Amino acid sequence: MLQAYLLDEFPNEIVLKDGLKCKVRPLQSRDEKSFHEFFLAVPDRERMFIKHRVTEPAVIHDWCQNIDLGRNLPLLALADGQIIADATLHQQLGGWKRHIGRISVLVHPKFRGRGLAKALVTQIVHLARHIGLEKVEAEFIGEQEAAIKMFAMLGFSNLARLPEYVKDMQAISHDYVLMGLDLTTDEEYAGMG
Repeated sequence: MLQAYLLDEFPNEIVLKDGLKCKVRPLQSRDEKSFHEFFLAVPDRERMFIKHRVTEPAVIHDWCQNIDLGRNLPLLALADGQIIADATLHQQLGGWKRHIGRISVLVHPKFRGRGLAKALVTQIVHLARHIGLEKVEAEFIGEQEAAIKMFAMLGFSNLARLPEYVKDMQAISHDYVLMGLDLTTDEEYAGMG
């Protein structure tokens, strides 16, 4: 469970490889319009791989008006007030995967290749470690080679690759890739989750 004191770390600032400064903070209800615009900027081909219909305003409205940071913690990166990336830590608060978080990340096409995804995933892993999660995982389709490589550089390893296992929004089959990272929980925070 997310402890309120961890949210005191936000907003914070990250500086990208090219010197661009971004503000990072959790999603807020007032972000609804700009969050929808962010997803609309993602090319159609890439949106086919997102699990939710993010072009539908009702989906984004639900996310922004029913924020539960203990279950889903979306960290947004903003530049000049525009949302340019989203990295989310998804948690199951009970059941057999309660000790595992899932990370998803998406960067606006105009801001890729600058280290933004890596910086956000690093912050999400930091939070996961401090709330007592033991593992984090990330899911991909086989064609997401750049993302798979970036997660590998952060220490994630391949847990499974299932050929032609998932279907995009156009019912085309793709390989499913599951990557994971074991977290070493600091003794100071152990048992606080």
